[in-house]
Amino acid sequence: MSRAEQPSRRSVLAVAIAAAAMAGGAAPVAAATTAAPAAGAKDAGAAPARPVDYRAWTTYTDWRAGAARGTRAVAGARPGLEIAQPAGTTDYTDPHTGTTATWEYATWTSPVHRLSVPATEAVASWNAHTPAGTWIQVELRGTYSDGTDTPWYVMGRWAAGDQDIKRTSVDGQSDGRSTIWTDTFSLDDPASGLRLTSYRLRLTLHRRPGTRLTPTVWRIGAMGSDVPDRFTVPASTPGVAKELIVPRYSQSIHSGQYPEYDNGGEAWCSPTSSQMIIEYWGGRLTPEQLSWVDPSYADPQVCNAARYTYDYQYEGCGNWPFNAAYAATFKDLRGVVTRLGSLTDLETLIAAGIPAITSQSFLSTELTGAGYGTNGHLMTVIGFTAEGDVIANDPASPNDAAVRRVYRRREFENIWLRTKRYNASGKVASGSGGICYLYFPARLTGHQREALAAVGVS
Repeated sequence: MSRAEQPSRRSVLAVAIAAAAMAGGAAPVAAATTAAPAAGAKDAGAAPARPVDYRAWTTYTDWRAGAARGTRAVAGARPGLEIAQPAGTTDYTDPHTGTTATWEYATWTSPVHRLSVPATEAVASWNAHTPAGTWIQVELRGTYSDGTDTPWYVMGRWAAGDQDIKRTSVDGQSDGRSTIWTDTFSLDDPASGLRLTSYRLRLTLHRRPGTRLTPTVWRIGAMGSDVPDRFTVPASTPGVAKELIVPRYSQSIHSGQYPEYDNGGEAWCSPTSSQMIIEYWGGRLTPEQLSWVDPSYADPQVCNAARYTYDYQYEGCGNWPFNAAYAATFKDLRGVVTRLGSLTDLETLIAAGIPAITSQSFLSTELTGAGYGTNGHLMTVIGFTAEGDVIANDPASPNDAAVRRVYRRREFENIWLRTKRYNASGKVASGSGGICYLYFPARLTGHQREALAAVGVS
């Protein structure tokens, strides 16, 4: 988990904003824009729908439709985008090493995507191959509901490795109306009625000058959402009873290991969850890839996942799109970040054999059997019991054998889907509003394709 009962940088921000909202100040995060309801009051935001719009560019036709400066679309079983002829060179000073280097670059800009759900938040995610000597930058520019535009916001500077640049989010990006919080575009004052109505994404592909190297991008997309503020969510009706056989890994056995990556294993819930699903789909690391890990450490692949999802600006392994991008470095795997609307959505995926990683925050009293509270934690949903309860591989377990847990349906859906909650100090803080990582094969069965389409992913 992300420093259980210790605030992550995301939750520190949310708590501070929620406090300002209760004091009558401006509230820059959508999940904390209204004060808590009075005791016994009915939640005004308890609408059953979760408005989300996820759009991705993945096909040869998609890549051809964008505006290219030095890039080319590549056909094949997995169409992609590559450098054809660099558009120029640029100097980049890595803020985490102080090293300045010159890079050739080429760009691709997507067509405008008009959101079916005018959004208060947006999260980009991507899948790419970046051989040594290459890296990519992902940007988003949106149009507000009043017709004005946002700046080009950097959503991530990413490479699969960590030798050329240090993968990083970019702090300090705001135009006074919206702000980038690590990996999330967020309107500063959703209560004003302002919304993001459309966006474009821009890819910049970099390589060492004078080489023929190129990154290849297979998927670029973004999830926009207008999540209703609520402390509780409507109860869903149990559906499918099924359990997937997913590898079980504990983050806790890595406590104290490689503290340079988010203080070691106690904070590795996200990469540990990612590794479980990567291996469920057959993703494996070679002994050579794991040779850097201390041979005395169990489950060295979890250490590897932590290293290669680490965000040097956020100083943590919980950057959502960085985890999805890491999963997609494994052969024939895809990864996206989106929001789901209910446990029914998760049941649809489980029925098709697709596990999911969910993000939630809760007090120790809010999730029976967990034995801990957290300001932000990722776990892997692998099934549902006949009674509809959630079967989860919870990495915040003392060892691998203890990872499989069964959590009460009503408790789990509320801590995952709500946007607001009370923290351990009794103050209003934010919830994830149904954030989910989905990893799935490049080649899908018909059932899997239908299940993903049913939850808005194609």
